[in-house]
Amino acid sequence: MRILLVADGRSPITRHWIRGLLALQHQVWLVSTYPCPPLPEVQETYEIPVAFASLGGSQVSSYSVSQPNRVRPLVGQFRSLFLSGRYLLGPLTLPLFRNRYNRLVETIKPDLVHALRIPFEGMLASYTPPEVPLAVSVWGNDLTLHGRGSPWMQAMTLRTLRRANGLLTDTQRDIRLGRQWGFYPNRPTLVVPGSGGIDLGEIHRARTESSDTLAGLLPAGVPIVVNPRGFRPGSVRNDIFFQSIPMVLERRPKVYFMCVAMTGQPEALGWVQRLKLEPYVQLLPFLPQAQLWDLFFRADISVSVSAHDGTPNSLLETMACGCFPIAGDIESLREWIIPGINGLLVEPNKAQALAEALLLALERPGLRKRAAERNLEIIRQRAEVNLVRSQIQVFYQRLLDSLAPRPT
Repeated sequence: MRILLVADGRSPITRHWIRGLLALQHQVWLVSTYPCPPLPEVQETYEIPVAFASLGGSQVSSYSVSQPNRVRPLVGQFRSLFLSGRYLLGPLTLPLFRNRYNRLVETIKPDLVHALRIPFEGMLASYTPPEVPLAVSVWGNDLTLHGRGSPWMQAMTLRTLRRANGLLTDTQRDIRLGRQWGFYPNRPTLVVPGSGGIDLGEIHRARTESSDTLAGLLPAGVPIVVNPRGFRPGSVRNDIFFQSIPMVLERRPKVYFMCVAMTGQPEALGWVQRLKLEPYVQLLPFLPQAQLWDLFFRADISVSVSAHDGTPNSLLETMACGCFPIAGDIESLREWIIPGINGLLVEPNKAQALAEALLLALERPGLRKRAAERNLEIIRQRAEVNLVRSQIQVFYQRLLDSLAPRPT
């Protein structure tokens, strides 16, 4: 099958999805909405930087694009303002790229187009000619946050879901929400991890082949708490995370907090300095996948408290690595975590609740051990990469069959 992906070419999730499609013997072309180097795995890589994509996303990858160095620090410093600006103006850029996108579709002649999220990849892909099947993936806050960001975001989200011939989500919740937004109920759907599945074999190999690059960063004999997701405005409540740390340290003064993708981030530096957390917090850069898994194996607890989310890939990876998850108490995460059994859920806006959950997990190693065993089994049953790939293959075929001319 000839598949055109519309995605963020810098993203590890996009790379993982491409590997899955190649494993299924498909040919893949990529339209990246962010500047990225050519991907050797695909037939061809094209860039269509809609919605001012070249200015943002500094946390996603270490790939450097040719733009003034002073721009990205400003975007980082005013991240929420930049997001609001994209909500207002980003959708207005999409018609400017319509003809360019459709010329690529005409050149590639794909059997199927798949956009890996709604803003702004699915919105661009909504211009796909009607004779070409379109699958759209929904990520965690596409419908609960981004789709309501402005009247134009709402209109384009509705347009995308009306145009989609098939819908993939990482939670059952988003199938329901997608239909409320306008996705036709008789069209194919699939619920699978947004990354295309967790490769337990690759994680195991990375652990056994680890070069121990993190050993010098981790204090010996001290519980480790990892915050893996960097800054995501309007979604992940890192303000609550940092506010909870002094409360934890009052009762457990020997706990160390590792924060991924926060090196040089003004918000993180501000919280650490205001709360005098320098001896207890390490702000890490964006980590390569193998190092991130290594950190999950070494850490005792992973914290990602979000008010809007689907199924974060980092949640599934921490579960696979035996790291105890603490997350926001929202509908999507209740599909994976039973509080007190395989993790803990807390109100996203209450630092005291997060501190109490951290202390409970730190004081109950038996709970963490039982959760690790249960979570690995959950990953095997619901998120293992070969299982997910087989489901994706069936979904693609269902989508094509649903549009095939019926014999008369």
